[in-house]
Amino acid sequence: MRPHTGLRPYLVTALLARLAGEGMAVAVVMLAMHRTGSAAQGAFVLTAWMAPHVLAAPLTGALAERARDPRLFYLCALGGMAAGIAVLAAITGRAPLPVVLAVAALGGGCGPVATGGLSGLLARLVPEETGRDRAYALDAATYNAVSVAGPALVSVIAALASPAPAVLLLAISAASAAVTAAALPYGRADAGEGESGDGTAAPGPESRRTLPADLGAGLAAMWHVRELRAVTAATSLAFVGVGGLTTTAVLLAGVRGRPDAGGVLMTALALGALTGSLAVARWLRSFPTRRLVPLCLTGAGLGLAAAAAAPSFAVQVALFAVAGVFEGPLLSATLRIRADHSPPGVRAQVFTIGAGLKISAAACGSALAGAAAGLPPQLLLLGIAALQFAAAGLHRLLRPRPRPAGKPAARAGAPARGQRTSG
Repeated sequence: MRPHTGLRPYLVTALLARLAGEGMAVAVVMLAMHRTGSAAQGAFVLTAWMAPHVLAAPLTGALAERARDPRLFYLCALGGMAAGIAVLAAITGRAPLPVVLAVAALGGGCGPVATGGLSGLLARLVPEETGRDRAYALDAATYNAVSVAGPALVSVIAALASPAPAVLLLAISAASAAVTAAALPYGRADAGEGESGDGTAAPGPESRRTLPADLGAGLAAMWHVRELRAVTAATSLAFVGVGGLTTTAVLLAGVRGRPDAGGVLMTALALGALTGSLAVARWLRSFPTRRLVPLCLTGAGLGLAAAAAAPSFAVQVALFAVAGVFEGPLLSATLRIRADHSPPGVRAQVFTIGAGLKISAAACGSALAGAAAGLPPQLLLLGIAALQFAAAGLHRLLRPRPRPAGKPAARAGAPARGQRTSG
């Protein structure tokens, strides 16, 4: 099937924006180390960059929904992210730390636009009949691709020149994303209630809501819509474990006598996730998302549990890749569920809030892994696997039960809103 014209430019935009965000996790620490001789300032700046993601997520989603001109909104938001990165390239390690932290917080506040904010656009850019399942699988693949490419690109440039040009390249990447985002075809693919076909808010009750009311509507939707509540709770719990994987991987490699090889395990996980996302886009587009979520959580848990008992480092690398193969489709399914079940007018909020909650959960998991670093890493990895199993059980517990055959839909003559007729 011929892809919709909005998908390819969207994927370019998503790759450019997410490459900048992913690369910052490495680049800013390397830059501070290069200029000050200590990574401490880099850690503080990175914290200031990431912390606003959670607080800014609901506001970003609400502003995206209310924007009369989405091109201008995404141009300004991604442009603000680019400006923040560029200024950090100039002042990190040179200006007073409070000034650097303030700039990082302002630039990081635009971060949710590059993640959930962009993913929320796909339903506007890609009509249902042109294969939206494939579009969300490819969108998930962009996250996995930049998780490999971002740190690698920064490391190579820093080795050839210095960290400053690497940070500037990330700023250019974000600025390029702002330009391509402004050129996207924003005509609404499935204009819903309260929206016109050109992507602007139509007159009506939805457009007259206040900003505080919009913020409350997004949070309420994630709580009251069972599909959204189930996938959000399950993936957030799973990400408590995922957040601790980096620390655990370093410790695991150290036990094998290879303390510098923790990145190899995480790279294998990311490559496996990229492979899984592409496989969904190619072969599993019609697989029901409500079944894919617990299946992927269980598969990832099994892969990590097996890696804890693996007899050699090479086998552990392979099993991390297997776990990643399930992580990729899990993200694809999560994105699709958010798109299918978000009420009119709050889709962008659902995407940004969901992404913010996962980042928060991962931060908690990272802190827990650090606190438990004295335990055997195999035990930590088993704990992370157990969280994946628990998340699968939580999703099964919270998700709606399938409607019995022959039972009428919620509204006569049509499926319930957000329910896919393909199953």
